[in-house]
Amino acid sequence: MFNGRLTSIVKISLLSAIMAFTGNVFADPVKAALIYIGPTGDHGWTYAHDQGANHLKDIMGDNVEITRIESVAENSDSARVITSLARKNDIIFTTSFGYMEPTIKVAANYPDVKFEHATGYKRPTDNISTYSARFYEGRHVIGKIAGRMTKSNVIGYIASFPIPEVIRGINSAFLAARSVNPDVQIKIVWVYTWFDPGKEADAANALIAQGADIIMQHTDSTAAMTVAEEKGVHAFGQASDMSAWGPNAHLTSIINNWGPYYADRVKAIRDGTWTSADTFDGVEQGMVTFAPMQNMPDDVKLEAEMTILDLEFGDVHPFTGPINRQDGSVWLAEGETPPMFPDIITMDFYVEGIDSKYPN
Repeated sequence: MFNGRLTSIVKISLLSAIMAFTGNVFADPVKAALIYIGPTGDHGWTYAHDQGANHLKDIMGDNVEITRIESVAENSDSARVITSLARKNDIIFTTSFGYMEPTIKVAANYPDVKFEHATGYKRPTDNISTYSARFYEGRHVIGKIAGRMTKSNVIGYIASFPIPEVIRGINSAFLAARSVNPDVQIKIVWVYTWFDPGKEADAANALIAQGADIIMQHTDSTAAMTVAEEKGVHAFGQASDMSAWGPNAHLTSIINNWGPYYADRVKAIRDGTWTSADTFDGVEQGMVTFAPMQNMPDDVKLEAEMTILDLEFGDVHPFTGPINRQDGSVWLAEGETPPMFPDIITMDFYVEGIDSKYPN
């Protein structure tokens, strides 16, 4: 009897060791949650994250259970929602910059839960990771297109909040446009919201009234594209393909491809290899992609496609000196590129040539 029990114990121990060795740590499905700043029907930022969640489900099937919470404001409500999710999930993706401090606060109270914060840069505990995309690489491409396509030499930019990811996008787009058209100006309207179709439409109309014939946006709805279509100007989509809202206005859209990242991180939870890390991928890694280019001459399209290839192979950096700050002081010398931290990650200044006052 004793020998039989011992044999059973040995078999169980060996089976456990094999399961650990093969990474089959989670016998049950991984419980993953995503918290969204807007509705999944924005067809922009939140839609792109939700498409990423769909990709995760397609890849992992019954090995993952996904909870999605839409339209959570970047205030005390987000901390309550994140806390609620932390009580019943293994990994939580908080998908907006303003969730940074609430994520940190909740993570400290739930050390066994993994937290992934999009576009943030703080990881004070080892159960937090940060991830973002090099959106400024996409802005570099559309900046060149805008510089070629504008007839009024005025580009309009709808900006959400004065945070680094938005500032570096403005600078990147402007520098790229100026590189092909030194007469370009950029006019900026700050709407202080991520998703408000009414405010975004008003901003687009205001920029067009100021002479802009190209509209860019760092906001989440399709409202600006719709206005561009109505007013007969061109525009670029943000985060997702917005061509359906401007068949004549749409030039291309910068697309945020989150799916592979979500699948990799949840797989890491399942096999026990998840570690705290910062991911900041771009065109080369496929996290930043583009909708089909349209409504532009072939030579402009070719130049844009070549620029994308240059980014993929690392042959170009959107911020390559000489570049001065708005006040004329030197930021980058001839041929110099900036370090990722702090210059790009915490960017808080306009480059020389932008006339708009830097927001407080």
